[in-house]
Amino acid sequence: MDNELLANRIRERLEDLSNLKEIRMMGGLAFLYNDKILVGVYKGDMMVRIDPAQQDEVLERNGCRPMELGRPMKGYVLVDETGMRTKADFDYWIQLALAYHPLAKSAKKKKK
Repeated sequence: MDNELLANRIRERLEDLSNLKEIRMMGGLAFLYNDKILVGVYKGDMMVRIDPAQQDEVLERNGCRPMELGRPMKGYVLVDETGMRTKADFDYWIQLALAYHPLAKSAKKKKK
């Protein structure tokens, strides 16, 4: 899927959230909710932040694979177009990220 099309799809789905920010990172686009990564776009796939305890179960879903940036990123998965063709599939991933979000740790702020 085209990065901008996917980003727009995510924007539309999350438009009701206040305190949502977009930042460029890791060669993609991350959507931060209350200063914590929620989802993103990475090389045409949707990056989803999930409960690490659910990772093995989630990886069995169609179109889902581990996110790796030199090493596997626990608690993050990538979902390709085949895993989010329908609105129900797309919403599943967004809901998964939103459900874990209150438990997720904030990124450490770099000292200047």
